[in-house]
Amino acid sequence: MAADVAASAGLDRVLWIPAGAPPHKEGADVAPAAVRVEMVRAAVSGDPLFAVSDVEVARPGPSYTVDTLRRLGELYPGSELFLLIGGDQFRHLDTWRAPGEIFRLATVLVMDREGEVAAGAPPPLADAASALFVPVTRVDVSSTEIRRRVREGRSIRYLVPGGVEEIIRRESLYVEPGDR
Repeated sequence: MAADVAASAGLDRVLWIPAGAPPHKEGADVAPAAVRVEMVRAAVSGDPLFAVSDVEVARPGPSYTVDTLRRLGELYPGSELFLLIGGDQFRHLDTWRAPGEIFRLATVLVMDREGEVAAGAPPPLADAASALFVPVTRVDVSSTEIRRRVREGRSIRYLVPGGVEEIIRRESLYVEPGDR
């Protein structure tokens, strides 16, 4: 889906940024930050369009998108920033920290599967009207489903890249502590 957005929007590079301490997932079944960075690197390796940044992992405290965009502006002065988000995230953008500033720091590109987002209600933000909806290929792979399958001992082959599956198995991610 990220490649679809990059092609549609004419992006030179897509920077993947694993969350350091995701504020919306406190206490959830989240892999350690360093392992998440390693999994993202394994997932995008070999594609020159994609790069991985540990900018959020390196920063202490909760990972807020607005803080990340500010930091990226410092790291890449003069670059035009785009924020790629899913429709589910877009609909709740009004609950994020400083959503108006997010729209000032970056062009928000909403991955729109089969027109479902554009047809739905936008968040109650004046800036939301500036979001661009980009059609993407529908890929129905859920991280919740992947974690459930791992817990149940079922295959995740073809649902994640092979390198990511190896890391999940090696680190015994998403299994009950007694099952390791």
